[in-house]
Amino acid sequence: MDEPFAHGRGLMHRIDPRARILAAVVFSASVAAMEQLAAAAAALGVALLLVMGAAPPIRPLGRRLASVSLFFGFLWLTIPLTMPGPTAWAWGPLHLSWPGIHLAAAVTLKGLAMILALIALVATMHVATFGHALCRLGVPTPVAMLLLFTYRQVFLLHQVWTRLKDAARLRGFVPRTDAHSYRTIATMLGLVVVRALDHAGRAHEAMLLRGFSGTLTSVTTFRASWQDVAFGLTIAAISAALTCMDIWGLPGR
Repeated sequence: MDEPFAHGRGLMHRIDPRARILAAVVFSASVAAMEQLAAAAAALGVALLLVMGAAPPIRPLGRRLASVSLFFGFLWLTIPLTMPGPTAWAWGPLHLSWPGIHLAAAVTLKGLAMILALIALVATMHVATFGHALCRLGVPTPVAMLLLFTYRQVFLLHQVWTRLKDAARLRGFVPRTDAHSYRTIATMLGLVVVRALDHAGRAHEAMLLRGFSGTLTSVTTFRASWQDVAFGLTIAAISAALTCMDIWGLPGR
């Protein structure tokens, strides 16, 4: 399983997972409700500070940001050109509107702020730890178990698909836009589903043999210290300040 940010010795790795999850929820809710660019830019600055505290590996972080940048790039190519309003720039039939530029900038700033905050606060813990922390926070056990098993099965399905694709390529299969390729790919997808069901059945039987009773039992213990409480209160205070800044603007203006 790919968890490149979970291994590290950054400041965020030393914070209690429950405090980090609550901080991520409070900060993301505050950012999602923002409408002013200044507040969104300030939230992005806070998220960058959190990422610096997490000290994630640069290459995986760059790949994640490059992926989401494609989505933001698509927004910049469509919203300013299609949203009605006063024209900011025109070239022939192309007109960029100020409301469209404002909306694209707001979505970009808010999206980057939330993604960076989630990478710093949530992605810096293992998924198993995340599931157990959710249970400690009062999330229903079936929801946490569904999250953990879904995450595990996604990687198993990817492994099965990779093996089938390699086997097909070794037998000379080259995907084309013809009926033979479509039938082959459909057969491979069917095999993935069949093998996933088979693996799920064997995993369930193995869990029953190990005494599984439908409850999520964890050997992980969480002990919140005053630093964890102070961190959570600090993020809550910053989120409240950003919300006030979004509603009433900067002090003195």
